[in-house]
Amino acid sequence: MSNGTYVMSASPLKGGRKRAACEPYIPRIITTLGQRPACLVNASVTYVGNEQIYAFGGFDQYTDEVYNHVLKLNLAARQWSLVDNYGDIPGVRMGHTACLWQSDKLLVYGGENEHRIHLSDVVIFDIKTAHWTQPEISGPVPRGRARHSAVIYDDKLFVCGGMTGGDNTVLDDICFLDLKTWTWSRAWRFVSRYDHASWVWGGKIWISGGMGEEMERTNEIWWLDFRGAPAFEGGPTYGSMGSNEPSSLNDRGLSPYVGAGMPAPGSGYAANTGVQSNSATQIQRNAPVAPGAISSVKFMSSPNLPMQGVGSHFHVFSSGCMLDFVTPATNMPLETSLSALDLDTLRWQKLADGKDLFSPQYRWHYCCLDPDGTQAWLLGCPREQRANNPNGEAEEYLSDVLPIDLRRFGLLGNKMSQEARLEQRIPTSDTHGSSHLSAIGADLARTFNQPPESGSGTDFTVTALRDDDYQLDDLSEAGSPSATLTSPTIMPSSTADSESSSSSTNTSQPIHVHRLILSARWPHFSRLYNAQMSEFHTKRMHIPEPYPAVKAFLYYLYTDSISSPPATASGADFAAAPSLEDVSNLLVMSNIYDMPRLRHLCVNRLVRDLDVQHAALVFDRANTAQEDWLKRRAASFCMTHWGRVVRTSAFRNLKRSAMLELCEGVDAEGRVVGGDELEAVGGLGGARLGSGMMGGLWGAGRKRGRIGSVGGNTLDGADEDGDDTTEGMDDEGMEMG
Repeated sequence: MSNGTYVMSASPLKGGRKRAACEPYIPRIITTLGQRPACLVNASVTYVGNEQIYAFGGFDQYTDEVYNHVLKLNLAARQWSLVDNYGDIPGVRMGHTACLWQSDKLLVYGGENEHRIHLSDVVIFDIKTAHWTQPEISGPVPRGRARHSAVIYDDKLFVCGGMTGGDNTVLDDICFLDLKTWTWSRAWRFVSRYDHASWVWGGKIWISGGMGEEMERTNEIWWLDFRGAPAFEGGPTYGSMGSNEPSSLNDRGLSPYVGAGMPAPGSGYAANTGVQSNSATQIQRNAPVAPGAISSVKFMSSPNLPMQGVGSHFHVFSSGCMLDFVTPATNMPLETSLSALDLDTLRWQKLADGKDLFSPQYRWHYCCLDPDGTQAWLLGCPREQRANNPNGEAEEYLSDVLPIDLRRFGLLGNKMSQEARLEQRIPTSDTHGSSHLSAIGADLARTFNQPPESGSGTDFTVTALRDDDYQLDDLSEAGSPSATLTSPTIMPSSTADSESSSSSTNTSQPIHVHRLILSARWPHFSRLYNAQMSEFHTKRMHIPEPYPAVKAFLYYLYTDSISSPPATASGADFAAAPSLEDVSNLLVMSNIYDMPRLRHLCVNRLVRDLDVQHAALVFDRANTAQEDWLKRRAASFCMTHWGRVVRTSAFRNLKRSAMLELCEGVDAEGRVVGGDELEAVGGLGGARLGSGMMGGLWGAGRKRGRIGSVGGNTLDGADEDGDDTTEGMDDEGMEMG
């Protein structure tokens, strides 16, 4: 350009029109073809990779038949097909579990056959060969069960709870099968549950959802911390008594192996035969409490707590969170949602309103996720069935699939979440070897922003806008720095030198970096440098963005992280993680430079730590970065805490257009109500009323109120800030066990 300013590729052009806003993310239902299975009850549905879902077994409530069919859904072709299978084909069953193992096998355990006998066998289906095998099992096979949960972790199949016996006794045990030796461990008492979900995260086994002995749905969550417990870390052992017995567990004297009038261990119908087998060790004794620390939380009230008595719930694990898909149980417009419970902080947040995800015209029966937890699929059918047979009678099939991209709701996926969790304590490669990437990032962080004379090898400098010179008042109408909108540029040294006298007052101190790292990690810089522009010769660059945001951006290029380790541990000059304001500006930069991983990290951090002081700023930056979901989340937060948000500097510094857009998000009937009126309708503590994106505006004149109808109960609640909490609860309204 004639003025020496170079416009970067994929950036808003100077004088150009504003980019069109992205459309809100609304998942689209797809209808399948082929040999569609009936809407079976208690079948197993598992995503196995390569755009394929496998369904096995289940009970047809219309024909009263139990099946052992294997069906495959090709998501790309939208086609169901019946799989011809061979080998030791298992008998019919329902209420079993099927876990993906070694990426190409389904490990099926337990269930209930057509004679209502509960099974405890293990069969393996090879997806590549469609061949069934039954391994030789040793050790005390646990009691046969159905509607239990199972999860594979560290080459062990953990089995929890379920129902057994003719009287459908609810089991409270946990045990594991060592998949290296095919040996069962003993069983320990944990928690009574069936129709629940379980997973392993952070060295703990978690149990959520389902029903207990009272046959009522619960919003409790339990976890067993097995770190340091030899019984779980080593091979199966017998006879050891756990020492941590929670007072809330009751000893009913129920043997997890043998009960009166029940088949012996391992009995029932073995795979592919009608002959009962009894190859297991029989042990008849009361089970001890599971070794390790057992804890539980009962959520009494929370602004975002899903009501367990409403809708059909699917509990799954993703990204360090327990997700609760609350789908419509009827065609009535009830409260449905997609909510997430952060397992580190034990705080709920609503990711999306159900009306934006689930059509009340459809009934959803199953939910499955990919191994990384970034994609979810709901399988179901329309409520008004299509007439397919000659008699005109309606038939129910698993005919429809709702694919949901969970990354669009700020979830990072299991891999990125684990990396982000480890970032909080990044060590050097000499002290940590579990991840070579985190070790490299830690070593590179030691050289970040170190002057060349220190021996760091830095050979390039970057400057930005001075932090104290960057004010919200300087924002353009679109909500980002005017320099960024007109041209998010890199200023060549010739221009910088000619204007040094005028720019020295608003240019930050230099940031020392390595050209090689920037070229490898930042495509825009690589293209710019390869073109041998002025920066190639001067080895200097100016980015007209706030200094903290630019510094955090460059640090991300070094470490793949937006969390900063302590200065004493890394040697870098960062002392704390970037603030929400810095991350908000990072989000804009990630959009300008088209860096999707950085964008995911920023959205996740902003949603997780969204607060009153920064809500208006996050709304503004999400609008600039075209992150529609985050924008709506921030707007909803602003409306929920309107009285506090309007008193923040971030809100007062919004440009008029952004402020009007935020206010116009309220529906036409929205109004501000006083604290007394709000308390009368149970709206204090951050509870939301009404409908629409915002529902309505209300004030909060008092800090304490009544939270009504949480899971069918009326409970004393605490306000969002936790200023007044009920005795025995924390600021989320949780009852700790």
